[in-house]
Amino acid sequence: MAGDNRPLVLMLGSARYVPQACVRLGVDAVVVSGADERDEGGAPIPEGLTVLPVDDQASPEAVLAALHRSGLADRTFDAVVTTDEFALVSAGLLAEHLGCRAIDPRTALRFRDKYLQKRVVAAAGVDTARVTLIDDVHDTTGLAELPYRRAVLKPVAGAATAFTSVVTGIDDLHAASRRYRAARTAARTFVLEEFVGGSEWIADGVVFGGEVLFWSLGTYGDPCLTAVERGLPLWLRRFDPDTESWQYEAAEPVVRRALDALGLTDGVFHMELFHDPGTGRVVFSECAARRGGALIHEETLAKFGVDLAEAMLLCALGTRPRINVKARPETIGTAYFSGRPGTVIDVPTAEQLTALPGVEYARVDIRIGTTWEAGARSTDQRAAQVMVAAASEADLLRRFTELRAWFDERLVVVDPRATGRELRDGQRVAPATDARVAPWN
Repeated sequence: MAGDNRPLVLMLGSARYVPQACVRLGVDAVVVSGADERDEGGAPIPEGLTVLPVDDQASPEAVLAALHRSGLADRTFDAVVTTDEFALVSAGLLAEHLGCRAIDPRTALRFRDKYLQKRVVAAAGVDTARVTLIDDVHDTTGLAELPYRRAVLKPVAGAATAFTSVVTGIDDLHAASRRYRAARTAARTFVLEEFVGGSEWIADGVVFGGEVLFWSLGTYGDPCLTAVERGLPLWLRRFDPDTESWQYEAAEPVVRRALDALGLTDGVFHMELFHDPGTGRVVFSECAARRGGALIHEETLAKFGVDLAEAMLLCALGTRPRINVKARPETIGTAYFSGRPGTVIDVPTAEQLTALPGVEYARVDIRIGTTWEAGARSTDQRAAQVMVAAASEADLLRRFTELRAWFDERLVVVDPRATGRELRDGQRVAPATDARVAPWN
């Protein structure tokens, strides 16, 4: 695609891997970087792409103002792209203003708003949980009883299982309401979804011209909500389309019918489903019009040779991706590592992790100086994550256990209220360098 008339995209957020795809495909980009993203310090942006700092990368006002201040507002953009869940609708609105391609904002809403999404999917005959809207979770006194015997309470447009809990009665709901009100949560519009049990599956794929060009299926070791409520480190893996074909056959009708109902025509998706092992029932849970989090991009590339970032960019520009699936026989999966309460003073590096047998990729998310708090608040809370290739699921899980133990042995945390003596005792120093045993004279 390189040439004198290179395509130009407006990218909301640094969208890990998408800037690199721009360089490979000869696409120019203005990368909008919000304050939170800059403070966090994500993947570096390749030279040649324009970085545009803003306060909030999901705010159309902030993005438009920054474009005008920088003299970029008159540029002719070909598309607006994002992998930021919270900027999806903004991408559509900005594209309408700029006169370029992006997901239609009305379609984007169906992927963002869990109430609208469930209603649309259910109306199309797809098996999914019933849903009830709560306009203001800070005040649930108007509800005298729970509409379902057991329900999941969650923000209507949330992500990463944050502020999500199971409620089994009206007293549980009112107690959650009081907690959220005391915490002054910014999110106040919530939904109650009928609880659906079973294994939690994940489908990730590419759609172009309304046609599903590629999709893969995987599973979480524990459902995300269970992992958050119990403080368990998350793990997931890809199903093999040859040796585990029955899972694909069971999920495919739900995946395709849900995508048709939601109206995604060009782009990538990340869908979550529940499978009941006893009945074989597959139930739609949620779907995002972006690639999945964790190391799903890396898993898909490692297992199938499919680059979701490159496919997303091409779809956004109206170019059909050429997808050549080459499935590896190994079991590919990701494990999260937990931290321990306290302030981090030493942590293994990604390079050390990738040097270990079976580890094909690692990302360390916790940093020296970070204070880790007890209790998981979302699936984004992790100290590190690794992608591993193994001969089987059993071998994969055994390797996960070994790697977590290795990481925990080398993670050093101290109580943030520790005294100077306790801090010295926690440091890894040789006796000759310790002032307590090596006096000056």
